[in-house]
Amino acid sequence: MLKELKNIIRLVLPALLLSFVSGAAEWSVVSAQVQVEQRIDSIEMLIGEQTLLHLQVTMKNGQRATLPHFKPGQHITPGVEVLGQHDHDTLNLGNGMVQIGRDYTLTSFDEKLYPIPALNVKVNGRSYRGNQLALKVQTVEVDTLHPNQFFPPKDVQDNPFRWSEWSLLFWLGVLLVVLSAFAAYVFYRWRQNKPIVATIRVVKQVPVHQKALAQIEEIKHEHTENREAQKVYYTKLTDAIREYISSRFGFSAMEMTSGEIIERLQATGNREMIEELRELFQTADLVKFAKYETLINENDANLVNAIHFIDQTKTDELPTEERIAPILTEKDRRSRQNRLLAGIMLGGVIVAAVALFVYMCLALSDLLM
Repeated sequence: MLKELKNIIRLVLPALLLSFVSGAAEWSVVSAQVQVEQRIDSIEMLIGEQTLLHLQVTMKNGQRATLPHFKPGQHITPGVEVLGQHDHDTLNLGNGMVQIGRDYTLTSFDEKLYPIPALNVKVNGRSYRGNQLALKVQTVEVDTLHPNQFFPPKDVQDNPFRWSEWSLLFWLGVLLVVLSAFAAYVFYRWRQNKPIVATIRVVKQVPVHQKALAQIEEIKHEHTENREAQKVYYTKLTDAIREYISSRFGFSAMEMTSGEIIERLQATGNREMIEELRELFQTADLVKFAKYETLINENDANLVNAIHFIDQTKTDELPTEERIAPILTEKDRRSRQNRLLAGIMLGGVIVAAVALFVYMCLALSDLLM
């Protein structure tokens, strides 16, 4: 029985040893592929100062690592506060290896020697730790034997007045006042010099026959009860006919006698029309110069003769419009130029004054800061 047990142990023990050695070798290989380094910039500092704790992890490319995370104000160890953290960029080391890292900003307000624990890093779910460190925080030594070397806080001191600092601003202010006064003067002159408004007149040209017929229509309503009224009536009627003849036939009928007008019109060849016009002029001459008094039907007949003459000699002329451009005098042109120049000067002065004012405000703020 004892002999059989020895044989079993002799067979099983080498297998167990081989399995243990293989597992240890595998763990050694994995551990060699992941390296965690933990270091601190300064192991000593004064109360309230800051130092950086560096954590670096070297591993195979493709592995996932989880680094410790601390919120601002959280303690990494009692008495040592984490103010913030900052991650490094991934560094390619070659041979399939990469390096990542994170910095922690530490501070402390109590004098003591603090142990910084080894931080736990997980790579693909497996935990690895860095190396433990120490941080010594020292207080500021105060020389209590010589208190006279410490001075109390002083009051706020007023800056002395220096003319060299304010002289430029003063003269710029004087210039701004001058520009403002000049701008007011130019504006006053600009308002005094009223603008010259030049309008284009549109004159409607009425055909001469329509104008003459309109005049005769007004004359038709004239009263002819007495000799003086008849004289006015025939004077207006013959003047309307003379103006029409002057415009229609192109000779100055207003300055010609009745006989001269008839003689010039005989070239038209319409004897009946000329005879009617001759009768009208003869009656008008008798009324105006021979104190002749006409009958009512005679006045109407002469009026009809005048209208008939116009209808027989009128042309197919349509009403037209004529645009008459204004003519400015030399005084008006000079006034317009002066007003334009004053407006340009006023605009330039206003722009300069505003720019100067803005510059003065900026310069004043710099002096008072």
